[in-house]
Amino acid sequence: MKRPLLILVLSLLTQTLTWAQGNVVDQVVWVVGSEPILMSDVEESRIAMEMHGQVVDNPYCTIPEQIAIQKLFVHQAELDSIDVSESAAIQAANDQINGYIQQFGSKENVEYFAHKTIPQLREMYKEQARMEQKVEGVKRNLRSGIRITPAEVREYYKHMNPDSLPLIPTKVEVQIITQQPRYERAEIERVENKLKEIAHRINAGETTFATQARMWSQDPVSAARGGECGMAGRNSFVPEFSNVAFSLTDPKKVSKIVKTEFGYHIIQLIEKKGDMANVRHILIKPEASDSAYIASTERLDSIANSIRSGKLTFEEAALRYSSDKDTRSNRGVMANKEMQGGMMVGMTSRFEMRDLPSQIALVVDTMQVGQVSQAFRYENEKGQQLTAIVKLKNRIEAHPANPVEDYQILRDIVYNERAQRKLDDWIKEKIKTTYVRISPEWRSCEFQYDGWIKQ
Repeated sequence: MKRPLLILVLSLLTQTLTWAQGNVVDQVVWVVGSEPILMSDVEESRIAMEMHGQVVDNPYCTIPEQIAIQKLFVHQAELDSIDVSESAAIQAANDQINGYIQQFGSKENVEYFAHKTIPQLREMYKEQARMEQKVEGVKRNLRSGIRITPAEVREYYKHMNPDSLPLIPTKVEVQIITQQPRYERAEIERVENKLKEIAHRINAGETTFATQARMWSQDPVSAARGGECGMAGRNSFVPEFSNVAFSLTDPKKVSKIVKTEFGYHIIQLIEKKGDMANVRHILIKPEASDSAYIASTERLDSIANSIRSGKLTFEEAALRYSSDKDTRSNRGVMANKEMQGGMMVGMTSRFEMRDLPSQIALVVDTMQVGQVSQAFRYENEKGQQLTAIVKLKNRIEAHPANPVEDYQILRDIVYNERAQRKLDDWIKEKIKTTYVRISPEWRSCEFQYDGWIKQ
């Protein structure tokens, strides 16, 4: 772009605009390249952070710089022709909105707080998700050449101040065998009859699905939203649920009863968009009798005695008797999800005590390595009431990180430091070669990176 034309464009960009919310006047506060950063952009980011419970020091300094950095990455993504997944952007937007509805209690509350309608929020979060994918794509390309060798990790460790070594908390490895108490036929019939009654009343027009979900559903998250699950893909649900939910075509009709590991459901279609669907459901869980829990406890105590006496190993017993398909196929070993930035990045067999389900942590806390517990009741992450026995497979006491036991942790530290230096260097170079204009009243900040204010 020729300079006179660029000056004209920037002059037009810096003229005040009418902000859609009320009579507040919007204003261009930064320009990065030819891209404006509006006061409304800063406010929207600030509100989103508040909705996430994030506290930001000096938001009117920090937020515009963060937006400017994102624009540098997005511009590079265009040059690199980085593709983004539309379905992933839609899923991210829906997850964001569903989380807010759960947090604030209703769609109306979210709209009131955000000063936007749900469709407006959905579009905004879709665009944010696209931008985040582009930014991450550029970062991934920049990090792709980084390789960390064991020798580098050892060298890093050798030169670290012992007081600076991360303290690795006590971790345990736990094996588990679970059994679900057997439900009496009369209890299953009670649940099925109740769901049939609800479905009949909805189909007859006597009531709405949303009203009945609020009254009867035992899925607390969706029940608060009238049973609504939010727009999601087929893989967001267990197969039995998805097979029925995605076969529905008439929003006025209620599905047949669906049995899953969570209990018994009826489902109603709200809308479909491509390979995504939004449905409502009502979940009712059968309740096991006290005698069923006693019988389940006795079965597991008998299995535990057989393990202690050497008649079979814990691994054999898990494969033969456990009702938990995930741990059963893993020799009974419980798996802990490793999370990073809200995303699962891997699995490990090691748990900090705080990461175990509370009932299991209470049992494990007093056990010796190799010991098998008595049977006890606990609720798993799916909300299922189970009986279980556990074996403490291993305990790694709290200690300063070392390359023998904690190589991966130290490697990640070295990798992250090197990756951050590479990203920082890239940002500094991009700032030098990018046109940046900051309104005078926004220049008194202490920015993370130098060079934004051009002389």
